[in-house]
Amino acid sequence: MHVLILGGTSEARRLAELLHGTPGLRLASSLAGRVASPRLPPGEVRVGGFGGVEGLAAWLREHRVDVLIDATHPFAGTISFHAARAAATAHVPLLALRRPGWVPVEGDDWHDAGSLEEAARLLPALGRRVFLTTGRMGLAAFAELDELWFLVRSVDAPEPPHPARMEVLLDRGPFTLDGERELLRRHRVDVVVTKDSGGTATAPKLTAAREAGLPVVVVRRPPVPEGVPVVPDPEAAARWVVNRLPQGD
Repeated sequence: MHVLILGGTSEARRLAELLHGTPGLRLASSLAGRVASPRLPPGEVRVGGFGGVEGLAAWLREHRVDVLIDATHPFAGTISFHAARAAATAHVPLLALRRPGWVPVEGDDWHDAGSLEEAARLLPALGRRVFLTTGRMGLAAFAELDELWFLVRSVDAPEPPHPARMEVLLDRGPFTLDGERELLRRHRVDVVVTKDSGGTATAPKLTAAREAGLPVVVVRRPPVPEGVPVVPDPEAAARWVVNRLPQGD
């Protein structure tokens, strides 16, 4: 049984680790190629796009994929919808692996935003020194906020357009609570912007912001395409795949 994982996340790597070596299963992972030095999962790996819905559907047919797992980032909305349409076209079962989103707790000062552009509109009323943790893509939404200063954390260096007053911190999670506390203090941050990525790797910034009494702008994640089954962790995804093996092997 040929399984293709659309990956690039820690959950996708964990799923590949769980499935690698399973008798009767051929495993391949696909990475978008947006990170210069990605952490590669076990098994076959391909890097780069497919060429839209038709390209992905053709790839599924050509390589006789039996199961497709969408384990991309919760904010990789385009590829998720392409996967849903391509899987339906090629008649390949599709499962979405999505880590649960974050939930505010007592003491949080969260401000909901439906997009990066909406987050940018909220910022002038919330602070002047922004810790921007939405990655290097989409910085154009904040490029016109010349009165604000931004600390941008990303795995790879961002490219223009981006805010004029900006310091870049190249780093990759997981991050520690002590480290996030020190970062907020050292850079005198007074507002945090994040996508609702979920998971534990980058969650300490939320605790540090709560302890410091800082507002946090949280960008809502896009929905999973309608009709696609969803599991919350790699273990559940692995069980779903193994249960589809012929005769339960």
